[in-house]
Amino acid sequence: MENTKENNKNLYIYEAPLSMSDTAPLGFQHVVAMVVGCITPALIISGGAGLSPEDKVLLVQSSLIFAGLATLLQNFGLFGKLGSKLPVIMGVGFAYVSTLSAIVKNAIEAGFDGPKAMAVVFGAQLVGGIISMIFGLFVKKLTKLFPPLVTGTVILSIGLGLYPVAVRYMAGGGNIDVNPNFGSLKNWAVALITLAVVLICNNWGKGTIKLASILIGVIVGYLVSIPLGMVNFSSIANAGLVQAPKPMHFGFEFVPSAIISLGILHIVNSIQAIGDLTATTQGGMDRLPTDDELQGGIIGYGFSSLMGSVFGCMPLSTFSQNVGIVTLNKCINRKIFVFSSIIVIIAGLLPKISAVLTTIPQAVLGGATISVFATISMTGVKMISSAGLNPRNIGVVGIALAIGEGIVRVPGSLTGFPKMIIDVFGTSATSTTTLIAVVLNLVLPQVIENISKKE
Repeated sequence: MENTKENNKNLYIYEAPLSMSDTAPLGFQHVVAMVVGCITPALIISGGAGLSPEDKVLLVQSSLIFAGLATLLQNFGLFGKLGSKLPVIMGVGFAYVSTLSAIVKNAIEAGFDGPKAMAVVFGAQLVGGIISMIFGLFVKKLTKLFPPLVTGTVILSIGLGLYPVAVRYMAGGGNIDVNPNFGSLKNWAVALITLAVVLICNNWGKGTIKLASILIGVIVGYLVSIPLGMVNFSSIANAGLVQAPKPMHFGFEFVPSAIISLGILHIVNSIQAIGDLTATTQGGMDRLPTDDELQGGIIGYGFSSLMGSVFGCMPLSTFSQNVGIVTLNKCINRKIFVFSSIIVIIAGLLPKISAVLTTIPQAVLGGATISVFATISMTGVKMISSAGLNPRNIGVVGIALAIGEGIVRVPGSLTGFPKMIIDVFGTSATSTTTLIAVVLNLVLPQVIENISKKE
């Protein structure tokens, strides 16, 4: 009895002994909450690049392995400056998907094949990771450029940019020219069944059912799609038993426009990481993070993305859904997060598991992720609202989104500009929105509403 009481108390202490019976259920809870979100970007981007089944498996493997390694880095720290030493879970970030899709599309239109297009992604990611690390060193000064108003506008833009990705996948992936079943009733039926299950679990489920709503939706959608002939199991048979990630498998291609786009997004995600780290300490530890914890967290995030680019893992970020678990149950014992890390690393080392994940139909992924993309957008709306909806702030948000989203939706609107400008600002609304929001927030006077009131 005494040991049980001690264990229960130790759940709420970061560094304390903890039995496996207490560690395992809570650790699996974190794995369930993050695993689908972690692998989906790899499946979406590899599908857009037209990679071979073997390369898709490698991307999924790397996503899992580096999610685990990045989580360990954040929890333990390294060399004093790397890692926050806070109870956080890392994974491949959804926020990068629309920009990565644009980079891959531009590379293929420029004549690169799928693997070379991924080399462009990883070249930009390598530089983006370095930018994040530099941002972390000067975090206290640079965060002034990204108050909640600006960050919320950018996050809203990211969410809006992800909607077409989700709908394209709900319709079957690709387009009518490459996929004759694109937009078919079968694809939409599977996607909507998946979405319905996610919504039911998320709104009427409790505990693990609610936290695992996306995973449950994917499982149900997957099972429904098998008798409809939408699943090809050949990649599972061809996958090996154990395989480590292959360094430099895709190599690096350094394209300036891609580097600028991902560099901007790495800075934005650094700001988002500050929010997640703050939510973790406030919700789980009843305190604010220290400057060293924030700095170490961002530098560690940048280092993880940098190393991931070498081994074929796309950019990583803190996972907000896991922050939500910490806030909910306040169980912050580090052993829980170590257990979660080990589970996803082991899964990543087994190609058979990764191969199974690559067989998930695109309609299922679309149905499961559109709710996540909606949540990203509404997170941006919440941040904007917290800054206040006065005329000045409405102008910053409205103009930044209008120009950023408008340019992307009007092909050829930047025809008279150099190609690099077109590639950076004409294909990814987030880059344009970020730049305009930062400038407007600096230029427009903060007292404009007060002046109008006095008059």
